[in-house]
Amino acid sequence: KNNKNIHLEKKNILKINKNNNIFKDVDYLFHFAGKGDIVPSIDNPIKYIQTNVLGTIKMLEGARNNKIKFIYAASSSCYGLATTPTKETHKIQPQYPYALSKYIGEQNVFHWNKVYNLPVISIRIFNAYGTRVRTTGAYGAVFGVFFKQKLSNKPFTVVGNGKQKRDFIYVTDVANAFYKSARSKINNEIFNLGAGNPQSISKLIKLIDPKNPKIFIPKRPGEPNITWADISKITKMLKWKPKIKFEKGVKLMIKDIES
Repeated sequence: KNNKNIHLEKKNILKINKNNNIFKDVDYLFHFAGKGDIVPSIDNPIKYIQTNVLGTIKMLEGARNNKIKFIYAASSSCYGLATTPTKETHKIQPQYPYALSKYIGEQNVFHWNKVYNLPVISIRIFNAYGTRVRTTGAYGAVFGVFFKQKLSNKPFTVVGNGKQKRDFIYVTDVANAFYKSARSKINNEIFNLGAGNPQSISKLIKLIDPKNPKIFIPKRPGEPNITWADISKITKMLKWKPKIKFEKGVKLMIKDIES
C-alpha cells in the first residue's frame, strides 16, 4: 500500500460508469473482481449472476469505450466433472451457480470481442493459492480454511477422504501468466492456467501440519475427485510455464502466516 506506483480505488463494479476516470490512460484491464465460493452461490444465485455477469459487462464497456485490452479471470469450474487432463475444448458443464455465472461472464467477454472488436483473452484458473490467502468465510478455498483452523487450534475439516487432488497454481505464476497474455499480441483466445501437476489434499495437510487432528465431512455432490489442467496451449502460445513447486509454495505461505 506504500508503493507510489500503485493507486487503489475501492468501488462497486456494478456502479461504475463506462466513462469513469479509472479507465483513462489504461493499457490493460485485468478483470478479477467477482463473487467466489460454491456453496453461497447455491443459497444466493442472484447476487452471483448480478456481480459476475452484469459486473463483467460494466468492465467490458469501460474497456470498449477506452480501447483497453481485456484479460478475464475465468474459472475452471465451468468444466464441472471433467475428464483429465482437461483441455480448453472440453465440454462445458457447470455444476453450481458460481461456475455458471463465471462462464456466462466469459461468454460476454467473447461477445464484446465479436461485436465491438475488443481485444480479449480469457484465462481459466484452476486452483490458485499463495500468501495473504483469504481466511474468512465458511466455504472458502481449502488453503484459507486450513490456515484459519490451524491459527485457531482447531482440527482440519477434510471433505471426503482427502485423496482428492487439485491442480494448485501459485499466485506469482498466475500473475506472470496474466502479464504475459496482456503484453502479447494474442487476441480472442482461451487458456487453461494450472501447474499441470495435481496434488492431494492429504499431502497438503502433511505439509501444513501433519500432527493437527482431522475431521472428515461428507463430500459435496458435483465436486470432482481431481482437477488437472492441460497447460500445453498456454505454454506453447505464451511461452509460459509454472516456476513455483507445490512444496515451496506451501512453505512460503506458512512462513507468511507465522510471521
